Amino acid sequence: MDKQDIKELLDQKYIEFNKEEFIKTDPIQIPRMFSDRENIEIAGFLAATIAWGNRKMIINNSLKLINLMDNSPVDFVLNHTDNDLNRLVDFKHRTFNGEDCIFFIKSLKNIYTKHGGLKKIFEKSFNTHKNIRNTLIDFRNIFFEIEYPKRTTKHIANVENKSAAKRINMYLRWMVRNDNNGVDFGIWDIPSSALMMPLDVHSGNVSRKLGLLTRKQNDWQAVEELTNNLKNFDKNDPVKYDFALFGMGVFDKF
Repeated sequence: MDKQDIKELLDQKYIEFNKEEFIKTDPIQIPRMFSDRENIEIAGFLAATIAWGNRKMIINNSLKLINLMDNSPVDFVLNHTDNDLNRLVDFKHRTFNGEDCIFFIKSLKNIYTKHGGLKKIFEKSFNTHKNIRNTLIDFRNIFFEIEYPKRTTKHIANVENKSAAKRINMYLRWMVRNDNNGVDFGIWDIPSSALMMPLDVHSGNVSRKLGLLTRKQNDWQAVEELTNNLKNFDKNDPVKYDFALFGMGVFDKF
């Protein structure tokens, strides 16, 4: 396939998958439970954090976590007591356990009380650096500025160690892109043109088959290569093709 054929295929698949029906099988349904910005961004952040493994399990455990927070994430984050946190002790999704979960709530409280919230942190850092890589570095430093369990550091991607940062790039797609199709939210003021692909095994495999990715590892260097190649198809919104590449891998078995 030449570049024009690939673009036409991806545009077709983007239209096929970037619609409300996609939500039924995707963790983005968790923040879609809410209508106010802070609940959307906190619920989205927590759902994205555990978005690896079996998709049904991701959604079920995300719903369980939101239920443990009385279905009001922002109120729970800001006003929880030590007794409230005790109900999270037994929460588990793969290697993300109750200890990790409790720290996440404490860190989010610090972020909302001392830094103005997730939106403000990401927008301020992006306005300083004008790129997502350094924005992710800043965010990670703030997230772990309070005392933390060493084990929990693995649950926030470290791009300085070449992590592909799939889950947090996906989260940024949710918060930043406004596609008018009822999937991504578009509630943060960062340009879609700056977003980086949420690279995972599915989108990576499809991208290599299409010749859009030559690097064998799914690391930050691969994210940059793939995103730059997708900018040739849409420089203003390259990560819209996440729908196409992921959908072709998961649903079409491309």
